[in-house]
Formats: sequence, C-alpha cells, structure tokens
Amino acid sequence: MSSDATTLSAQVNRLNIGDDQQASETAPSELVAVVDDLLNQLSTKFSNISGELIGKLDEMSRRLDNLEATIAAGNAKAESQSETRTQ
Repeated sequence: MSSDATTLSAQVNRLNIGDDQQASETAPSELVAVVDDLLNQLSTKFSNISGELIGKLDEMSRRLDNLEATIAAGNAKAESQSETRTQ
C-alpha cells in the first residue's frame, strides 16, 4: 500500500496541487489523468477486497455447514443410544 501512497504523492507533487501560484499552470487534462488513475486504483482495490471478502464468506459458510452436519450427526447418535438404553 505504501507504493500506492508514494504514487499518489508523486502525482500530487508533479501537479503542484496545493501550491496556489503554480496551480494555474497545471493543465486540466493532467488533473483528469490523475483522477482517472486514482479512480482506476480504487476500483482495482475494491474489486480485490470484494473478491477476498466473498471468498472468506464462502469459506465461513462451508465451515458452518460442516459444523451443523457434525452437530446433527452427534444428536442423532445420542438419540439412538438413549433409545437403545430405554428398551
């Protein structure tokens, strides 16, 4: 993530954003290019995080299904053992 911050920082420095005297020298097309690049970076990060989150939710769902099946099997076994004892 530090490389992204470095990239953004370098872009800001290159465009002289925050320097009122030289801000007027920055071409609008340069600002558009920086904003487009930033939006592309954010979109990529969002896609990566979304994919990771969906993967983790799928894994959690699979583990919960396995836990439920184990509990159900344990309950069925306990129930059958208690029925055998009462007979």
